[in-house]
Amino acid sequence: MSSLSQVALSVLDLSPIPSGADARTALRGSIELARRTERLGYRRFWVAEHHNMPGVASSATTVLMSHVAAATETIRVGSGGIMLPNHAPLVVAEQFGMLEAFHPGRIDLGIGRAPGTDQRTAAALRGPAQALGADDFPRQLTELMSYFDGTGPVRAVPAYRPPVWLLGSSGFSARLAGSLGLPFAFAHHFSARNTVPAVRLYRESFRPSEALSEPYVMLGAAVVCAETDERARWLAGPSGLQFLSLRRGDPAPLPSPEEAAEYPYSDLDRLLVDERLGTTVHGSPSTVRKGLETLVDDTGADELMITTMVHGEADRLRSYELLADLAHR
Repeated sequence: MSSLSQVALSVLDLSPIPSGADARTALRGSIELARRTERLGYRRFWVAEHHNMPGVASSATTVLMSHVAAATETIRVGSGGIMLPNHAPLVVAEQFGMLEAFHPGRIDLGIGRAPGTDQRTAAALRGPAQALGADDFPRQLTELMSYFDGTGPVRAVPAYRPPVWLLGSSGFSARLAGSLGLPFAFAHHFSARNTVPAVRLYRESFRPSEALSEPYVMLGAAVVCAETDERARWLAGPSGLQFLSLRRGDPAPLPSPEEAAEYPYSDLDRLLVDERLGTTVHGSPSTVRKGLETLVDDTGADELMITTMVHGEADRLRSYELLADLAHR
């Protein structure tokens, strides 16, 4: 079995807004988490793009990235990701060129094709003149690259291009990332059934490029690590209830463990929550080690990007500390 010390560990942060708190609290928590995980030896700190979600403060991705990069010194800072259909490619190129100019060698441009929100919010983001969807993604990606390398009608200024990653949760992005010779970040944390087929397809499709000579796979994994299995299950409960709210079309802040335990679940609710938590690696350090090493063995992942959605900031930091300690053993 693989050892956690053989794979790089990174962080994916959504700036979760806990019940009883606000976005300012969540964003301050993201900055502190970046500082702490840098000291713990994590390789990257990526922030997500979500819109119209009262439980997620990470919406203006590049703004948050700039604050994280300014508050840290060595950890790579990236987007997990920029949802390209929501943006003009030239604007993305300019923003990331500027981030790379301010923080050379520390910026990652992770790009996805999903809207990261509901259709109504996506329409508000794009405006009536930009009725673009996921099917336009390869063309948008080509356009974005052209602004960096000078082959487009205009050039991004600054034109410093950070490493580009493709994000995905299906075979489409896996095949595209492979054909372009780009590193691939797969969202195992919400598409676990597709993980092994997508990773296999990426490797089969891979063609060496200037960016990458061999395939490189990073898996997004939901993890809650605590001193005991029981404590970790208690802390993981709120993410299940938050997922249930999202499935019902009523997104909400991240509930507390007490709120999650007291919720009147139906039998179907229980089934959905258990299925969701089944894709989360949660437990004591030994349980988490076994779960993550099995995931690495099954996929051959080069890197794990850990996202931890728990209500209390101290519990979230503690989970990352325990995981870092496992990786260093």
